[in-house]
Amino acid sequence: MIDTHAHLYADEFLDDIDKVVDNAKQAGVSAILLPNIDVASINGLNKLVNDDSDFFKRMMGLHPCSVDADYKDQLAVIKKELEAKECIAIGEIGIDLHWDKSKRTEQEDAFRIQCDWAVEMQLPIAIHSRESTDIIIDIIKNEYAGKLSGVFHCFGGSLEQANQIIKLGFYLGIGGVVTFKNSKLRDVLKSVPLDRIVMETDSPYLAPVPFRGKRNESAYLAEVCRQLSFIYDCNESHVKEVTTINALKLFKL
Repeated sequence: MIDTHAHLYADEFLDDIDKVVDNAKQAGVSAILLPNIDVASINGLNKLVNDDSDFFKRMMGLHPCSVDADYKDQLAVIKKELEAKECIAIGEIGIDLHWDKSKRTEQEDAFRIQCDWAVEMQLPIAIHSRESTDIIIDIIKNEYAGKLSGVFHCFGGSLEQANQIIKLGFYLGIGGVVTFKNSKLRDVLKSVPLDRIVMETDSPYLAPVPFRGKRNESAYLAEVCRQLSFIYDCNESHVKEVTTINALKLFKL
């Protein structure tokens, strides 16, 4: 299995990162893809990649919730990292209108700038689209159709949105939310082909059942896999095989 989205450089893992990595490998995780958040998270992310570049793969980007008055300065630093180091994607980028709608213009600008980089560098993008999925779909459809590939991380939208995303050539990132009791995502996925899905944890956030409410970690990807096997009425080995092929293809690993 490949955990296509995890923040294992976060402070939540400072005391036991070696154990967390060992747990992941024991659970059958063969690689963990690390999306960046802002300038402050670069060093911690780079350390994990430098320590084990076969297991950890680097993305670089500015998260929409990190877009502030200095976002262009942060983007300049992030662009240098992209140019200086091997990165498999630009992310985590996007628009988040859940916490603060006042910075929508700046978030959209930062998103477009980073999409332009992705086109220039021929890299996929990892998209954060909280309460902004339709906006991002429209931006890609109207400005980047046929030019970009990537994943809508932590997808939790409607079947109509899923179909639009797939039509644009993007994948759906599915994590712990699919295990939640009241999640409608399971019904949506029944009409979505497995070959358009990649698995993720978003660790340390959104731990799946039975760990909900606790710190998430990459080993718990096994619970996401188990739930997908129920949804698609197939064995877990098939889910692992298809989603791993999808991740290898998308991120050119």
